[in-house]
Amino acid sequence: MDARLHIARATAVDWDAVYWDTLPRVYNFFRYRVGDDQLAEDLTANTFLKAWRARDRYLDDVAAFSTWLFSIAQNVAVDHYRRRKPEVSLDALPNLTDTISIEDVIARRADSARLNALLARLSPRERELIALKYGAELTNRAIAQVTGLSETNVGSTLHRTIQKLRQQWDETP
Repeated sequence: MDARLHIARATAVDWDAVYWDTLPRVYNFFRYRVGDDQLAEDLTANTFLKAWRARDRYLDDVAAFSTWLFSIAQNVAVDHYRRRKPEVSLDALPNLTDTISIEDVIARRADSARLNALLARLSPRERELIALKYGAELTNRAIAQVTGLSETNVGSTLHRTIQKLRQQWDETP
């Protein structure tokens, strides 16, 4: 491919629009993966930085931009877990407003902790698919493109995983 055409394709991406469109999905992908808001923000920022630096390598005729971006996000997650050192994190104090009762905040935090514990029991592949589906809000077809699995495999695995999570949710207090 002509290098000028390659650069023209990369610069044709409206980075502002892409950023604002995909930022919440990338953040939610990491939020599902790591269960920590601040860390999810850091990994999201790292993903966009890597995408910006590699923007000249994006080929619109090979994959959709979101597929390319979530491939980068997956690599950022893998890198994070490779170099992660055990640490004890302190939960940030919730921002309470007059309209939210402390009981509601406690119940939501308990549900979130319970869900994170159930997600931690899943295999890495199951966690990855859940994060891409519900965190990143990708379709099964897009998940298949990002992961290299068949669309049928993605759908079947997600269905079984959700069933397993529902059963475990009902069984745990």
